[in-house]
Amino acid sequence: MTGRERVVAALTMKEFDRVPREMMFGYPDLLRDYPSDVTGVAYYYGKGKFQGSIGAKGHWIDEWGCVWTAAEDGVKGEVKEYLLNDWNKLDSFSPPWDVLREADLSMVDAQCKAEDRFTVVFWSVSPSPFQRMQFLRGTENLFIDLAEQNEEVFRLRDMVHEYFVEQEKMWCKTAIDAIHIEDDWGAQHALLISPALWRSFYKPLYKEYCDIAHAAGKFVIMHSDGYILDILGDLIEIGVDAINSQLFCMDIEELERRFGGRICFWGEIDRQYTLPFGTEADIRADVDRAASILLKNRFTGVVAQCPGGKDILHPAIRTVYDEWSHIGKGGIRR
Repeated sequence: MTGRERVVAALTMKEFDRVPREMMFGYPDLLRDYPSDVTGVAYYYGKGKFQGSIGAKGHWIDEWGCVWTAAEDGVKGEVKEYLLNDWNKLDSFSPPWDVLREADLSMVDAQCKAEDRFTVVFWSVSPSPFQRMQFLRGTENLFIDLAEQNEEVFRLRDMVHEYFVEQEKMWCKTAIDAIHIEDDWGAQHALLISPALWRSFYKPLYKEYCDIAHAAGKFVIMHSDGYILDILGDLIEIGVDAINSQLFCMDIEELERRFGGRICFWGEIDRQYTLPFGTEADIRADVDRAASILLKNRFTGVVAQCPGGKDILHPAIRTVYDEWSHIGKGGIRR
Protein backbone atom coordinates (compact mmCIF):
# COMPACT_ATOMS: atom_id res chain seq x y z
CA MET A 1 0.00 0.00 0.00
CA THR A 2 1.09 3.59 -0.57
CA GLY A 3 1.07 6.02 2.31
CA ARG A 4 -2.10 7.64 1.01
CA GLU A 5 -3.84 4.28 0.62
CA ARG A 6 -2.79 3.25 4.12
CA VAL A 7 -4.13 6.42 5.77
CA VAL A 8 -7.36 6.37 3.76
CA ALA A 9 -7.85 2.77 4.88
CA ALA A 10 -7.48 3.87 8.51
CA LEU A 11 -9.98 6.70 8.01
CA THR A 12 -12.56 4.53 6.24
CA MET A 13 -12.22 1.53 8.58
CA LYS A 14 -10.69 -0.75 5.96
CA GLU A 15 -7.82 -3.04 6.88
CA PHE A 16 -4.30 -1.76 6.28
CA ASP A 17 -1.05 -3.67 5.81
CA ARG A 18 0.61 -1.94 8.77
CA VAL A 19 -0.27 0.86 11.15
CA PRO A 20 0.19 4.15 9.22
CA ARG A 21 2.47 6.84 10.64
CA GLU A 22 2.32 10.62 10.77
CA MET A 23 5.64 12.30 11.42
CA MET A 24 5.82 15.94 10.37
CA PHE A 25 8.81 17.26 12.29
CA GLY A 26 12.44 17.48 11.26
CA TYR A 27 14.25 14.34 12.41
CA PRO A 28 15.90 13.03 9.21
CA ASP A 29 17.02 9.77 10.82
CA LEU A 30 13.52 8.97 12.07
CA LEU A 31 11.96 9.82 8.73
CA ARG A 32 14.49 7.51 7.11
CA ASP A 33 13.88 4.62 9.51
CA TYR A 34 10.12 5.10 9.93
CA PRO A 35 8.87 6.85 6.76
CA SER A 36 5.81 9.00 7.29
CA ASP A 37 2.64 8.13 5.41
CA VAL A 38 1.52 11.75 5.80
CA THR A 39 3.09 14.90 4.43
CA GLY A 40 2.44 18.60 4.19
CA VAL A 41 2.65 21.03 1.29
CA ALA A 42 4.40 24.32 0.61
CA TYR A 43 2.28 27.46 0.34
CA TYR A 44 2.48 31.18 0.96
CA TYR A 45 0.17 33.28 3.14
CA GLY A 46 -0.05 37.01 3.54
CA LYS A 47 1.82 38.39 6.53
CA GLY A 48 -1.04 40.36 8.03
CA LYS A 49 0.11 41.99 11.27
CA PHE A 50 2.78 39.38 11.96
CA GLN A 51 6.00 40.61 13.58
CA GLY A 52 8.83 38.89 15.42
CA SER A 53 9.92 35.27 15.72
CA ILE A 54 7.84 32.32 16.94
CA GLY A 55 9.75 30.08 19.33
CA ALA A 56 12.15 32.75 20.57
CA LYS A 57 12.10 34.24 24.06
CA GLY A 58 10.30 37.56 24.17
CA HIS A 59 7.36 39.03 22.30
CA TRP A 60 5.93 38.38 18.86
CA ILE A 61 2.69 39.39 17.13
CA ASP A 62 0.55 37.00 15.11
CA GLU A 63 -1.22 37.77 11.84
CA TRP A 64 -4.37 38.88 13.68
CA GLY A 65 -2.41 41.36 15.76
CA CYS A 66 -2.43 39.40 19.03
CA VAL A 67 0.71 39.94 21.13
CA TRP A 68 2.36 36.76 22.44
CA THR A 69 4.95 36.45 25.20
CA ALA A 70 7.38 33.54 25.45
CA ALA A 71 9.27 33.18 28.73
CA GLU A 72 11.93 30.95 27.16
CA ASP A 73 13.18 29.74 23.80
CA GLY A 74 11.47 26.77 22.18
CA VAL A 75 7.89 27.59 23.14
CA LYS A 76 5.14 29.51 21.37
CA GLY A 77 4.21 31.43 24.50
CA GLU A 78 0.91 32.92 25.61
CA VAL A 79 -1.20 35.87 24.56
CA LYS A 80 -0.91 38.50 27.27
CA GLU A 81 -2.41 41.54 25.53
CA TYR A 82 -5.98 41.17 24.24
CA LEU A 83 -7.13 43.21 21.27
CA LEU A 84 -10.76 43.00 22.38
CA ASN A 85 -10.38 43.37 26.13
CA ASP A 86 -13.06 46.06 25.80
CA TRP A 87 -16.17 45.33 23.71
CA ASN A 88 -16.13 48.96 22.55
CA LYS A 89 -13.29 47.94 20.24
CA LEU A 90 -15.39 45.35 18.41
CA ASP A 91 -16.95 47.81 15.94
CA SER A 92 -13.54 48.68 14.52
CA PHE A 93 -12.22 45.11 14.53
CA SER A 94 -11.88 42.94 11.43
CA PRO A 95 -10.25 39.57 10.75
CA PRO A 96 -7.02 39.76 8.69
CA TRP A 97 -8.63 39.24 5.29
CA ASP A 98 -5.43 40.39 3.58
CA VAL A 99 -3.75 37.21 4.82
CA LEU A 100 -6.10 35.17 2.64
CA ARG A 101 -6.19 37.66 -0.27
CA GLU A 102 -2.39 37.48 -0.53
CA ALA A 103 -2.20 33.69 -0.15
CA ASP A 104 -0.53 31.74 -2.96
CA LEU A 105 -1.52 28.07 -3.15
CA SER A 106 -0.52 27.69 -6.79
CA MET A 107 2.15 25.09 -5.99
CA VAL A 108 -0.09 22.87 -3.87
CA ASP A 109 -1.79 20.76 -6.55
CA ALA A 110 1.46 19.76 -8.22
CA GLN A 111 2.91 18.69 -4.88
CA CYS A 112 -0.16 16.60 -4.03
CA LYS A 113 -0.20 14.90 -7.42
CA ALA A 114 3.51 14.07 -7.16
CA GLU A 115 2.99 12.41 -3.77
CA ASP A 116 1.88 8.92 -2.88
CA ARG A 117 1.54 10.05 0.74
CA PHE A 118 -1.57 11.51 2.39
CA THR A 119 -1.43 15.33 2.17
CA VAL A 120 -2.85 17.63 4.83
CA VAL A 121 -2.09 21.11 6.16
CA PHE A 122 -1.82 21.21 9.95
CA TRP A 123 -1.79 23.80 12.72
CA SER A 124 -1.12 27.31 11.42
CA VAL A 125 -4.01 27.27 8.93
CA SER A 126 -6.42 25.14 10.97
CA PRO A 127 -9.88 26.51 11.81
CA SER A 128 -9.77 27.17 15.56
CA PRO A 129 -12.66 29.45 16.56
CA PHE A 130 -12.53 28.79 20.31
CA GLN A 131 -8.80 29.40 20.58
CA ARG A 132 -8.84 32.48 18.36
CA MET A 133 -11.66 33.98 20.42
CA GLN A 134 -9.57 33.41 23.55
CA PHE A 135 -6.55 35.08 21.94
CA LEU A 136 -8.66 38.10 21.01
CA ARG A 137 -10.83 38.42 24.10
CA GLY A 138 -8.88 36.62 26.86
CA THR A 139 -9.82 33.24 28.31
CA GLU A 140 -11.42 34.54 31.50
CA ASN A 141 -13.39 37.21 29.64
CA LEU A 142 -14.56 34.68 27.06
CA PHE A 143 -15.83 32.24 29.67
CA ILE A 144 -17.85 35.03 31.26
CA ASP A 145 -19.17 36.04 27.84
CA LEU A 146 -20.24 32.48 27.09
CA ALA A 147 -22.06 32.29 30.41
CA GLU A 148 -23.80 35.63 29.89
CA GLN A 149 -24.53 35.00 26.18
CA ASN A 150 -24.10 38.68 25.38
CA GLU A 151 -24.68 39.99 21.86
CA GLU A 152 -21.02 40.80 21.32
CA VAL A 153 -19.77 37.24 21.85
CA PHE A 154 -22.08 36.03 19.08
CA ARG A 155 -20.82 38.79 16.77
CA LEU A 156 -17.22 37.88 17.48
CA ARG A 157 -17.89 34.18 16.97
CA ASP A 158 -19.51 34.83 13.61
CA MET A 159 -16.67 37.10 12.46
CA VAL A 160 -14.02 34.54 13.37
CA HIS A 161 -16.05 31.71 11.86
CA GLU A 162 -16.55 33.60 8.59
CA TYR A 163 -12.79 33.95 8.25
CA PHE A 164 -12.17 30.24 8.83
CA VAL A 165 -14.94 29.26 6.41
CA GLU A 166 -13.37 31.33 3.64
CA GLN A 167 -9.95 29.92 4.45
CA GLU A 168 -11.25 26.36 4.31
CA LYS A 169 -13.06 26.93 1.02
CA MET A 170 -9.78 28.19 -0.41
CA TRP A 171 -7.97 25.02 0.65
CA CYS A 172 -10.79 22.74 -0.48
CA LYS A 173 -10.22 23.94 -4.05
CA THR A 174 -6.78 22.33 -3.93
CA ALA A 175 -5.83 18.65 -4.20
CA ILE A 176 -5.02 18.13 -0.51
CA ASP A 177 -6.53 15.00 1.06
CA ALA A 178 -7.79 16.49 4.33
CA ILE A 179 -8.44 19.64 6.29
CA HIS A 180 -7.42 20.00 9.93
CA ILE A 181 -9.35 21.62 12.81
CA GLU A 182 -7.59 22.62 16.01
CA ASP A 183 -9.32 23.61 19.25
CA ASP A 184 -8.37 22.42 22.73
CA TRP A 185 -11.61 21.62 24.54
CA GLY A 186 -10.59 19.47 27.46
CA ALA A 187 -9.23 20.09 30.92
CA GLN A 188 -7.65 17.14 32.74
CA HIS A 189 -10.91 15.45 33.74
CA ALA A 190 -13.75 17.38 32.10
CA LEU A 191 -14.73 19.66 29.23
CA LEU A 192 -13.82 23.33 29.65
CA ILE A 193 -17.47 24.35 29.26
CA SER A 194 -20.66 22.35 29.65
CA PRO A 195 -21.41 19.94 26.79
CA ALA A 196 -24.79 21.66 26.35
CA LEU A 197 -23.15 25.06 25.85
CA TRP A 198 -20.57 23.54 23.50
CA ARG A 199 -23.35 21.98 21.42
CA SER A 200 -25.37 25.18 21.13
CA PHE A 201 -22.52 27.64 20.56
CA TYR A 202 -19.64 25.85 18.82
CA LYS A 203 -20.87 22.55 17.38
CA PRO A 204 -22.63 24.23 14.40
CA LEU A 205 -19.33 25.82 13.39
CA TYR A 206 -17.50 22.50 13.27
CA LYS A 207 -20.39 20.94 11.37
CA GLU A 208 -20.05 23.59 8.67
CA TYR A 209 -16.30 22.94 8.40
CA CYS A 210 -17.02 19.21 8.02
CA ASP A 211 -19.77 19.80 5.47
CA ILE A 212 -17.53 22.02 3.34
CA ALA A 213 -14.71 19.50 3.44
CA HIS A 214 -16.84 16.47 2.65
CA ALA A 215 -18.60 18.28 -0.20
CA ALA A 216 -15.15 18.77 -1.72
CA GLY A 217 -14.17 15.13 -1.17
CA LYS A 218 -11.80 15.87 1.73
CA PHE A 219 -11.41 14.11 5.05
CA VAL A 220 -11.55 16.00 8.37
CA ILE A 221 -8.95 15.54 11.12
CA MET A 222 -9.49 17.35 14.41
CA HIS A 223 -7.06 18.01 17.25
CA SER A 224 -8.27 18.64 20.79
CA ASP A 225 -6.27 18.26 23.98
CA GLY A 226 -7.59 17.11 27.33
CA TYR A 227 -10.67 15.12 28.33
CA ILE A 228 -13.15 15.30 25.44
CA LEU A 229 -15.10 12.07 25.96
CA ASP A 230 -18.36 13.99 26.44
CA ILE A 231 -18.33 15.46 22.91
CA LEU A 232 -16.66 12.68 20.93
CA GLY A 233 -20.02 11.30 19.86
CA ASP A 234 -20.98 14.77 18.61
CA LEU A 235 -17.78 15.04 16.57
CA ILE A 236 -18.56 11.70 14.95
CA GLU A 237 -22.14 12.83 14.27
CA ILE A 238 -21.06 15.97 12.40
CA GLY A 239 -18.49 14.11 10.32
CA VAL A 240 -15.05 14.33 11.92
CA ASP A 241 -13.13 11.41 10.40
CA ALA A 242 -10.16 11.31 12.78
CA ILE A 243 -9.45 12.69 16.25
CA ASN A 244 -5.99 13.61 17.47
CA SER A 245 -6.53 13.65 21.24
CA GLN A 246 -4.82 12.85 24.50
CA LEU A 247 -6.00 9.25 24.80
CA PHE A 248 -4.36 8.82 28.19
CA CYS A 249 -6.48 11.61 29.71
CA MET A 250 -9.46 9.33 29.17
CA ASP A 251 -10.47 5.71 29.61
CA ILE A 252 -9.08 4.09 26.44
CA GLU A 253 -11.20 0.98 26.96
CA GLU A 254 -14.34 3.13 27.04
CA LEU A 255 -13.21 5.02 23.94
CA GLU A 256 -12.91 1.75 22.05
CA ARG A 257 -16.12 0.33 23.46
CA ARG A 258 -18.21 3.37 22.52
CA PHE A 259 -16.46 4.73 19.47
CA GLY A 260 -14.23 2.02 18.02
CA GLY A 261 -14.86 1.59 14.30
CA ARG A 262 -16.70 4.93 14.15
CA ILE A 263 -13.75 7.34 14.15
CA CYS A 264 -10.02 7.02 13.50
CA PHE A 265 -7.76 7.56 16.52
CA TRP A 266 -4.85 9.66 15.18
CA GLY A 267 -2.32 9.19 18.02
CA GLU A 268 -1.31 9.84 20.83
CA ILE A 269 0.92 8.40 23.55
CA ASP A 270 0.90 9.99 27.03
CA ARG A 271 2.86 13.23 26.67
CA GLN A 272 2.18 14.47 30.19
CA TYR A 273 4.08 11.74 32.01
CA THR A 274 5.34 8.80 29.93
CA LEU A 275 7.01 10.61 27.04
CA PRO A 276 8.87 13.27 29.05
CA PHE A 277 9.60 11.20 32.19
CA GLY A 278 9.13 7.50 31.40
CA THR A 279 11.69 4.85 30.57
CA GLU A 280 11.93 3.16 27.21
CA ALA A 281 10.01 0.23 28.69
CA ASP A 282 7.27 2.59 29.90
CA ILE A 283 6.89 4.11 26.43
CA ARG A 284 6.73 0.71 24.75
CA ALA A 285 4.15 -0.42 27.29
CA ASP A 286 1.94 2.59 26.53
CA VAL A 287 2.09 1.90 22.79
CA ASP A 288 1.30 -1.77 23.39
CA ARG A 289 -1.63 -0.87 25.64
CA ALA A 290 -3.14 1.54 23.11
CA ALA A 291 -2.63 -0.93 20.27
CA SER A 292 -4.06 -3.91 22.13
CA ILE A 293 -7.23 -1.96 22.95
CA LEU A 294 -7.82 0.07 19.77
CA LEU A 295 -6.82 -2.69 17.33
CA LYS A 296 -8.24 -5.66 19.22
CA ASN A 297 -11.38 -5.99 17.10
CA ARG A 298 -10.09 -4.61 13.77
CA PHE A 299 -6.80 -3.85 12.04
CA THR A 300 -7.71 -0.32 11.05
CA GLY A 301 -8.86 3.00 12.53
CA VAL A 302 -5.51 4.04 14.04
CA VAL A 303 -2.68 6.31 12.89
CA ALA A 304 0.57 6.26 14.87
CA GLN A 305 1.60 9.77 15.85
CA CYS A 306 3.89 11.27 18.48
CA PRO A 307 4.16 14.97 19.30
CA GLY A 308 7.56 16.57 19.53
CA GLY A 309 8.35 19.36 21.95
CA LYS A 310 10.82 20.88 24.33
CA ASP A 311 10.29 18.13 26.92
CA ILE A 312 9.82 15.19 24.54
CA LEU A 313 13.24 14.20 23.32
CA HIS A 314 14.44 12.35 20.25
CA PRO A 315 14.97 8.93 21.93
CA ALA A 316 11.40 8.90 23.25
CA ILE A 317 9.99 9.71 19.82
CA ARG A 318 12.11 7.00 18.20
CA THR A 319 10.86 4.46 20.74
CA VAL A 320 7.21 5.31 19.97
CA TYR A 321 7.58 4.79 16.22
CA ASP A 322 9.75 1.72 16.64
CA GLU A 323 7.17 0.06 18.88
CA TRP A 324 4.32 0.88 16.51
CA SER A 325 6.33 -0.70 13.68
CA HIS A 326 6.13 -4.05 15.55
CA ILE A 327 2.34 -3.95 15.99
CA GLY A 328 0.39 -6.42 13.88
CA LYS A 329 -3.17 -7.67 13.58
CA GLY A 330 -5.20 -7.66 16.74
CA GLY A 331 -2.85 -5.06 18.22
CA ILE A 332 -0.40 -7.85 19.02
CA ARG A 333 3.33 -7.17 18.99
CA ARG A 334 5.06 -9.18 16.30
